[in-house]
Amino acid sequence: MNKLIAIVGPTGSGKSDLAVKLAKTFCGEIVNADSRQLLRYLDIGTAKQTPEDLAGVPSHLFDIITPETDFNLADFQRLAYSAFDEIQSRKRLPILVGGSGLYVWTVLEGWQIPKIAPDMNLRKELEGRAKAAGNEVLYKRLKLMDPEAASRIDPKNTRRIIRALETRIAGTSSSGDRPTKQEPAYRILVIGLTADREELYRRIDARVDKMIEMGLVEEVRALLDRGYAPDAAGFRSVGYKEVVSYLKGELNLRETVERIKVETHRLVRHQYNWFHLNDERIHWFDIGTEYLEKVKRLVCEFVKEADSNYGFY
Repeated sequence: MNKLIAIVGPTGSGKSDLAVKLAKTFCGEIVNADSRQLLRYLDIGTAKQTPEDLAGVPSHLFDIITPETDFNLADFQRLAYSAFDEIQSRKRLPILVGGSGLYVWTVLEGWQIPKIAPDMNLRKELEGRAKAAGNEVLYKRLKLMDPEAASRIDPKNTRRIIRALETRIAGTSSSGDRPTKQEPAYRILVIGLTADREELYRRIDARVDKMIEMGLVEEVRALLDRGYAPDAAGFRSVGYKEVVSYLKGELNLRETVERIKVETHRLVRHQYNWFHLNDERIHWFDIGTEYLEKVKRLVCEFVKEADSNYGFY
């Protein structure tokens, strides 16, 4: 059964809950495609599901690297394909779940990622420039050199901007020669969850408040006490970087919470750059409707279809 389901959409849309329901109904196993949930110890701020939430559903690619690790996209792709093959060898259905568009499409479209060794001297130079003059300087440079790559990257994500510049400067990437694609050997069904923007923001704000109540500040403090640096890769993401600023005394708690909410709203807008509502490969469902039974019917049709072709369903 070379079939694969992907559940995509913005933060706060309920992707993980849907994945568990479908896995229990269709003998599935979950494969994580959220870049932050790859990280160990970062649980509350990533809304990582607990063993109780998963209800015994097997899961893969959670908690596989430590917070200081810069994870390689090619490694993620390799591990995801390996997980799919392992799941399918047991005659079960892999369900890829996450809102990290770069990770999702790298897998679903079969990107052939160029193997470019990091240029540590250049990286140090670019990091110094970002600290001195801000991300905007590097982002403008990337837009000039490779506008298509820039359009796919969050202007505030210094790490990815620098990596894109490294790759472009190495002469292996440009708007005209982005990674080639080799369709993976799966029949793929992509389910998208969406909602009215104001409803998404309301859900996000409530979730941020809950994260604070659950101990997000204490989670970050404990990791810093364990010796992880404040600028570790895991602390650069929304929620964690703001709490680090709070613990440094740069923000008060109210400002921290509001900034997390604003930055998460901005993240949602960026996620829709990866998951377009008019993308015909994605079967969109509004979470404000009674969508679960419709999704189950769609998956049932997909599972029963003969494996005559690969590609998107």
